[in-house]
Amino acid sequence: MSFWPHLILALLEGTVAAFVLALTALGLSLVFGVMRIVNVAHGEFFMLGAVLAWAFSSLVADRPALGFLLALVGCPAVVGGIALLADRLVLRRLNYRPEATIVATIGLLYIIQQLVLTLYGPNARPVLPPIQFRVVFPWFGYSGYKLVVVAASATLLLATWYTLMRTKIGLVMRATRFDRETAQAFGIPVGRIYSAIFALGAMLAAVAGVLVVPIQQAHYLMGLDPLLLSFIVVIIGGLGSLRGTLAAAFLIGISDGVISTFYSGTLAKIIATLLVALVLVFRPTGLFGGKGR
Repeated sequence: MSFWPHLILALLEGTVAAFVLALTALGLSLVFGVMRIVNVAHGEFFMLGAVLAWAFSSLVADRPALGFLLALVGCPAVVGGIALLADRLVLRRLNYRPEATIVATIGLLYIIQQLVLTLYGPNARPVLPPIQFRVVFPWFGYSGYKLVVVAASATLLLATWYTLMRTKIGLVMRATRFDRETAQAFGIPVGRIYSAIFALGAMLAAVAGVLVVPIQQAHYLMGLDPLLLSFIVVIIGGLGSLRGTLAAAFLIGISDGVISTFYSGTLAKIIATLLVALVLVFRPTGLFGGKGR
């Protein structure tokens, strides 16, 4: 292929990565934006989504579409339940103190990782895509499932934005974010809001894991890269900024796809890290930090 077909392929791959990354990073951004804590275990929720997707799919191995549908419904529910339990048993007892919750979520990371290693094993395992077709371009064929991932991710991102910006529960969440004490004074159950936000962030990461596992393979260590990239996205976009998270996810995802295609994945990670350093030096609040949305 000549330059242009390579570029189109790189942009397609980058777009798929950007949507999945936006979904994952949005969960991390919501948790920080409302609760003011850094969830170091966020990547493990992504990994749990992928591993549980394999488990659900295995229940009906001869019917990939049904297995994937079960995973898409069941995995976020299970992971959200685990996040709620972690919040009630650990984070709430620490009164959501930033330093203490960082240590607690590091511990949660290792607990989840080791449990999955014990129960699931060290081997990467594939999940069949629910649909198999190819979109034929003039120069190459492209996986139709990857385009479905883009559409599903975009739908979930829009639904999350609508919930946060156009519904009563979203208004309550934003009120809690801006002033916890005043929200409590007006009778808002801040503890329940925090639990709901932590569970929602985990569920978004789990859905991203479910969507990506037919492209990658489920592995107990696969949460590391999504965690690091999500932190990069949230720092560049601005901590707690919805618009910033989405913009930074597309910046990092598409640039990673293009640079990885023409050069190497390592160079893409180096450039992303340098970009984080520049943002921290020249604009510590992030590109959209302090803009409210």
